[in-house]
Order: sequence, then structure tokens, then C-alpha cells
Amino acid sequence: MEDIYINHLAVFAAAVSDFFVGALWYSPILFYKGWMDANKFTEEDLKKGSPAVTFGFTFILSLIISYNLAFFLGDAQTDALWGLQAGLLAGFGWAAMAFAIISLFEKKSLKYILINCGYIVVSFTLKGFIIGAWR
Repeated sequence: MEDIYINHLAVFAAAVSDFFVGALWYSPILFYKGWMDANKFTEEDLKKGSPAVTFGFTFILSLIISYNLAFFLGDAQTDALWGLQAGLLAGFGWAAMAFAIISLFEKKSLKYILINCGYIVVSFTLKGFIIGAWR
């Protein structure tokens, strides 16, 4: 088995990057209204639940995703470009396609699928770039 190098600070930063991408992606500047419409959410719906629980679990799951990607990118030859490419391939080819399949069976709209799959692809691509660049 070859040696695997993981920069734990890069993995942490990659997990945190999900919050920045999400804050922009689902903001009024980009897809907030479309996302709300696609989910049939109201402002009151968004106030339900515990933000601490939602964001806490989101961070844990993002950290797991980031570590998983870091293991795939753990080769000594990994650089920013390969990290970006691998993140894009994993985000588009695996995560977004799996999400789209589930969404199709749930009878979700194309708008819903495209908005959320777009977020997945961008977030994975950024994670790969961070992990690849921060060696």
C-alpha cells in the first residue's frame, strides 16, 4: 500500500467551505427563490427546527465527505489541478448523479435537481481544489 498524505487542516477548511458555498448558492443573489419554490417552502418553514442541530450535523457530514475525498487525493503527486479535477469528477459523476436519481424517484422538479446538483458539483470541486492545493 502506498503512503497516503492527508493535511488535516486542509480537510477542515474543505468542510468549512461548504458553508460558504451554501451561503452564496442558496442566497437571494443566486438560487434562494428558486430553491424555495422548488421545495414549496415558506419563510415560516425555514424557521422550524434547530439551526444548531442542522448546522452541526452538516459540518460533521461535510467533514466525512472531505476526509473521504482527501483519501482519494492522498497521493504525493496530487496538486491543485488534480484536486480540482477529482473534486469535479466526484461531485458531478458520483454525488450529483446519485442525488439526481433519488430525486427522480421522489418526483422532484428539474429545477430542484439542477439547483441542488449544481451546489454539489461546486462544493465538491472547491473541496478537491483546497485539498489538492494545500499539501
